Amino acid sequence: MTRFLLVMPPLTGHVNPAAGIAAELTARGHQVAWTGTESVLRPLLGPQARVLGTGTRAFRAQGGHGLAALRSLWEGFIVPYTRFTLKPLDAVVREWRPDVLLVDQHTPAGALVAHRHGLPWASFAPGAMELGRPYRALPQVEAWMTGLLRGLWERAGLPAEEYLDPRFSPALVLATTGPALTGSTPPPEHALVGPVIPARPHDPDFPWERLLPGRRRVLVTMGTLAGELGADFLARSVRALELCGDEVQPVFAAPSELLPELPSRAVAVGRAPVLELMARGELDAVLCHGGMNTVGEALAHGLPLVTAPIRHDQPIVAGQVAAAGAGLRVPFARVTSVRLADALRAVLDSTAHRERAVQVGSRLLAGGGAVAAADRLEVLGRAGRTGLVPPPDRPRSTPGTAPTRPGTAAP
Repeated sequence: MTRFLLVMPPLTGHVNPAAGIAAELTARGHQVAWTGTESVLRPLLGPQARVLGTGTRAFRAQGGHGLAALRSLWEGFIVPYTRFTLKPLDAVVREWRPDVLLVDQHTPAGALVAHRHGLPWASFAPGAMELGRPYRALPQVEAWMTGLLRGLWERAGLPAEEYLDPRFSPALVLATTGPALTGSTPPPEHALVGPVIPARPHDPDFPWERLLPGRRRVLVTMGTLAGELGADFLARSVRALELCGDEVQPVFAAPSELLPELPSRAVAVGRAPVLELMARGELDAVLCHGGMNTVGEALAHGLPLVTAPIRHDQPIVAGQVAAAGAGLRVPFARVTSVRLADALRAVLDSTAHRERAVQVGSRLLAGGGAVAAADRLEVLGRAGRTGLVPPPDRPRSTPGTAPTRPGTAAP
């Protein structure tokens, strides 16, 4: 039995796939605990999950496009969240004494604390932004990101000569994608396990009786970060789906205040049981922002996509979907209702897009999902116990405290 600590940000799209891995580890008899913002984690994980909170504070809303969005993400969330959680996370590790940490790439504090205590850790990449160095053509951007990470390393009191990028564990990087999308073979320490699709017992109710027989259905979901930016796009989407004709029934998963007046055949809910809709075969296509979770779930169910990426890794994933032939990409800010209707009709009418979606989804599922992720984490845990994962030269401690070795209680 191994004690796994999952270090996750307060972001639904990061927590959901990690929950699938946690469930698999728990089913194998391991102990699993979560740490992060309990007010976000608890509703997603349910009352039975062991959540070791690190406190709650507000962070700037994410905004902008392109490099402006990247700067907003790092300076408005990743860096301040790391600073805020560093000491509480250190206390969690001392008190709960995990054997292995699974650390989301957007929570560098987990990697810093693992290095300090000489604990094996794996990186978790539920998106594509930190894979394959997408900014390698912009060395100034890469240098800026490295500077921020080195600043966090220094803030944690770790020796400068031992610096390593806390987004990438040298032992294991788990990513919820696969070569069918990335188009390349990963290095040995990267495990591209494909989509992790856990059960979601806390999904909301849905008006199933409103699904009209004999219609083709399109799910429209723009994720949790679209906010008010999504209102104008949703209005264009409503008009586009009207242009597609009465035989197409849209299902909108969006806050009601962001939606315009809808045609009578449309179904709109604040949150949709997406996986159940897909598993029941109620959908024919998905219109989304290009988030890795939605894309992976759609392809796993053989559904073609139209993607309108907003920021962060979404343009990367959207480009991968288009390159794989499993869907089409449109510009979020500029696409007209007519152009969007053309794209939707293309994926609905073309057998080629659906066939490619089925093929790509099958290859992604071959990555093994939660089972393969748990296999790799168990190997990491065994290696850590036998000393095959080399720890730092000496256990680290926060200033004024004694160091804690793995498996021993803090004095």
